[in-house]
Amino acid sequence: MNSFPQFNPKLPAVGISIFSRMSALAQRYGAINLSQGFPDFDCSPKLIGLVENYMRKGYNQYAPMPGVLSLRERIAEKIAHTYGLTVDPTEEITITAGGTQALFDAIATVVNFGDEVIVFDPAYDAYAPTVQLFGGVVRYITLLAPDFAIDWQQVARCITEKTKLIIINSPGNPSSKLLTDVDFNKLSNLIQGTGIFVLSDEVYADIVYDGRRFSSVLQYPALRDRSFVIGSFGKLFHVTGWKAGYAVAPSWLTDAFRKVHQFNVFSVNTPVQHALADFLDDQSEYEQLPAFFQEKRDFLRAAVEGTGFRLLPCEGTYFQLIDYSALSEQEEEGFSERLTREFGLATIPVVAFYTDPINQRLLRLCFAKSTQTLEAAAEKLRKIDMFYG
Repeated sequence: MNSFPQFNPKLPAVGISIFSRMSALAQRYGAINLSQGFPDFDCSPKLIGLVENYMRKGYNQYAPMPGVLSLRERIAEKIAHTYGLTVDPTEEITITAGGTQALFDAIATVVNFGDEVIVFDPAYDAYAPTVQLFGGVVRYITLLAPDFAIDWQQVARCITEKTKLIIINSPGNPSSKLLTDVDFNKLSNLIQGTGIFVLSDEVYADIVYDGRRFSSVLQYPALRDRSFVIGSFGKLFHVTGWKAGYAVAPSWLTDAFRKVHQFNVFSVNTPVQHALADFLDDQSEYEQLPAFFQEKRDFLRAAVEGTGFRLLPCEGTYFQLIDYSALSEQEEEGFSERLTREFGLATIPVVAFYTDPINQRLLRLCFAKSTQTLEAAAEKLRKIDMFYG
């Protein structure tokens, strides 16, 4: 008779992510996949060539634990160019295996058993489980469509002596909402004189629209001194599968962060780091991103105009939220699955980004797709409108 060890599994309530489920459903039914947030077009051939070059030159062994210095220097130069700020590439920047690993290590660095962490719903689904893995308690603040505005008085009421971390995301996924100077100043005032840290997920910082200005935590001295800022080359250069990102933090926090990082992945893909360093020399490669993605956003929005779908504001990211309440009263997950099975279009129900189910009849569409894909998706959306209308 076999006996098995008894244990209490970590994250017992966590199942397969909605992104994996909807992508699998899309594949099963041959649907156009606007669900998972990845481009379906190639990255720059120049970038591919740079990686190949470094592979052939023998850059195939472990990189330094904090990351290849030339890449950290290019990131510091990008920050100086974008914000006019000085960041020390040796002591304040660490290269990570994607943005999610950077988020994981930042949370692991500061959160201990019983610590409270404020998370704004709707939120990227990696935040809360990571907090829970390290014994933290998540305090959710719910933001609602269409503006997803933060009530900072409510935040103040949620802060206790146990509050250790506040996680913010701008531009927001899935909301696309940009935080403003008012938001950052109110956050600064709230945490003055406390032991609260800030984790700022800024992976879509370079993808903002309509001439808007992105504001980083790094620009606010009261926040910068106690914050982690997370970036992603996957979002920047259409290479989500390379899993390359970075974390920026003051030196004393970076030192603690690297103690976790070295026992997590230790170091990141060496030839990719060298190639990214060279590629960042050309500022136009990231400065053209807003125009590149705004053209795709505007194409999708124009295709939906005049239908029963209502478009929510899209200030940044490559996600568009649509409200289908004029077409159906069905709850979001069921409606999204039906669109995939019966109409061949896979989306993400926004309720999946909330802890407590809230049926706002919203779907998230990813428009980081080729023109051909977006044209086909637009045709599907018009057919859906005709069917329900």
